[in-house]
Amino acid sequence: MQPPSPAATDTEATARPLGSDERAGLREPGGVLLISSYELGHQPLGLALPMAFLERAGFAPRAIDLSIEPLDEAAVRRARLVGFSVPMHTATRIAMRAADKARAWNPEAHRCFYGLYAPLNREVLRAPDADGRPLADSVLGGEHEEALCDLLRALEAGDGGDVDDAARRLGEAPLVRLRFPAPSRAGLAPLDRYARLLRGDGSEAVAGYTEATRGCLHKCNHCPIPAVYGGRFFAVPVEVVLEDVRRQAAAGAAHVTLGDPDFFNGPRHALAVARAIHAELPSLTWDATIKIEHLVRHRALLPGLGRLGCLFVTTAVESLSERVLEVLDKRHTRADVVTALGALRGAGIAPRPTWVPFTPWGTLDEHLALFDFLDEEQLWTAVDPVQLTIRLLVPPGSLLLAHPAMVPHLVPGPLDGASLSHRWVHPDPRMDELQRRSAALVAHAAERGHAPELTFASLRGLALAAAGRAPAPSIRFPSEGAPRLSESWFC
Repeated sequence: MQPPSPAATDTEATARPLGSDERAGLREPGGVLLISSYELGHQPLGLALPMAFLERAGFAPRAIDLSIEPLDEAAVRRARLVGFSVPMHTATRIAMRAADKARAWNPEAHRCFYGLYAPLNREVLRAPDADGRPLADSVLGGEHEEALCDLLRALEAGDGGDVDDAARRLGEAPLVRLRFPAPSRAGLAPLDRYARLLRGDGSEAVAGYTEATRGCLHKCNHCPIPAVYGGRFFAVPVEVVLEDVRRQAAAGAAHVTLGDPDFFNGPRHALAVARAIHAELPSLTWDATIKIEHLVRHRALLPGLGRLGCLFVTTAVESLSERVLEVLDKRHTRADVVTALGALRGAGIAPRPTWVPFTPWGTLDEHLALFDFLDEEQLWTAVDPVQLTIRLLVPPGSLLLAHPAMVPHLVPGPLDGASLSHRWVHPDPRMDELQRRSAALVAHAAERGHAPELTFASLRGLALAAAGRAPAPSIRFPSEGAPRLSESWFC
């Protein structure tokens, strides 16, 4: 899967001396510059929430979202701290290119990476370049917003040694429960510049995004969250979530994504959030992410979610292979997937399963069986073609690195710095080649605007050819679409 490539990262940066009047004070407007590179196509909470914390602490940050605007050299040169939000893998890769420019344009500014993928990639981000300068001067993860405020206070008060010590201490700080303000979105681009809700009937709507919880109760082996949160999650107060949704609705949102890693980590909190939103904004629809295990366990709650405006649920099925599910510790079976899909549909909620079809343990026969399952369950409009090309990522800190099933497949040597993942090889060479060809096919189809049914048929044809089998009958594509967001990237 190829990450988006904003124009901001495509040109060379050239250092020139800073004028004394170019840099703002830390508490002056633009003295703190926060940069988001990619957040699944939605207005970045990775900017809005830390901005609210910083404003409460007396700072006046500026924000840039590289997914829709270029990196502003003047803004970088004015800042005394440049912070990069990295909540996901794609965002980190883009942010690293932007940080390299910031380092050239304003070498005196403190560069901080914050978010889920910052501590995972600490060694890469803190590695010095040829001139001895790291890409990141500090790295903050987990519940990082208050630590970011503390870092700025240290920059205000301390010399270089004090700041280095503070950055190290804050980066190693344990997870703590924060006092959340409502996210500050006034300085961000309007919601209508971001991903929209596609209802499935041809109509569209402006969509917003917020989170009711952070972290996760579970420790799925392929997920980066356990490496940072260790099985803990933190609830955002209902009134804070409601205020954020209220403001986004006033800005035009008719739908909102509740983007918690798992909305049902705390079912009572989830219901309280859903009820509060529906009571004040009864016409607003929403979607959430819920684990298959939780959909099965709490399926009696699903009709209530449907009545409260839940339009669809994203759920990480990942695989139908018993062996793959066991290694990933997903704690569900193929039968559970069927049960969960039926429970969602019975509640009037559309399912949107996600997949990781290329792992070291899945077979070519199982990959072909996935196409059959999508056909049997009529999930073609609930899955984006790119999902059938996803290759397992093994980032730094991944629980899989020490898993006995993973170790034999890892390529010896250090982390692949370009992909920010440890490399692995499938025991069946056909699978690695199929993944490469499938990813190229989907990228080409997206560039040419091919219809999804044609792309799925071509993907199935590639898999059948890899297995030496005859072409399959044409796909029974549903006449009506399923609700989804217009952004199809997932990592």
